[in-house]
Amino acid sequence: MPTGRLTMRRIRDVLRLRFAQGLSERAIAASLGLGKGSVGTYLCRARDAGLAWPLPDGLDDDSLELLLFPNASDVSDPDRPVPDWAEIDKELRRRNVTRMLLWQEYRAQHPNGFGYTWFCTHFEAWKGRVRPSMRQTHVGGEKVFIDFAGDTIDIVDPATGEVSEAKLFVAAMGASSYTYAVAIASEGLEDWIAAHVGLFAYLGGVPQVV
Repeated sequence: MPTGRLTMRRIRDVLRLRFAQGLSERAIAASLGLGKGSVGTYLCRARDAGLAWPLPDGLDDDSLELLLFPNASDVSDPDRPVPDWAEIDKELRRRNVTRMLLWQEYRAQHPNGFGYTWFCTHFEAWKGRVRPSMRQTHVGGEKVFIDFAGDTIDIVDPATGEVSEAKLFVAAMGASSYTYAVAIASEGLEDWIAAHVGLFAYLGGVPQVV
C-alpha cells in the first residue's frame, strides 16, 4: 500500500470515482489499492479547495497541486524537496539571474521536483511571510517612477557598424505601469535632463511626483 503522497493522476482518479461515479470511500480504496483514510484525506482536501467533477478546464497538475496542498509544509516527498527559499532569494539578487533559471537548476537536480507554477507561487508566499511590505495605492497620473537599468545596451551605428555602449533610462507610471524607455549616452546631468524632457513629452504632461 502506498505510504507517500499520490501522484496527481492518481488523485484525479480518486476525485473521478467519488464525484463522477459516486463510489464510497471504501469502494474507491479497494478499487485503487489505497487506504480508506488516505482516500478520505484527499477528498477532504478537494472539498476544502472547492473542487468537484469534472475539474475546471485548463487545470493542470501544478495548479491542482497548489489547490490541494497550498502549504509547503504539506510536502514530505524526498524526491520532491522544497527549495531553500532563502538561498533562492539571495541568488535572485545577482545580475541576470531569473526565477526560470533557478527553477531549471532545481529541476536538473531533482527531475521529479515541483513545476514552475508551484515554484513561483510558494516563493511569493515565503517572501510575504519573511518580508512583509506596505501596500501602496497609486492615483492615476499622480506618480512616475524613474531609474536607470542596471545593464548598459549596445547601440550600433547603421552606417559604420560601430558599436557603443549606452545607458537605458526607464520610467513607469505608478497606477498603470505605462512605460517609457530611452537609450542615452551617460548618467550625466545634461543627459538626465534630456531624458526627462523626452519622458514628459511622451506622457503629454508632468505627474505631480517624479
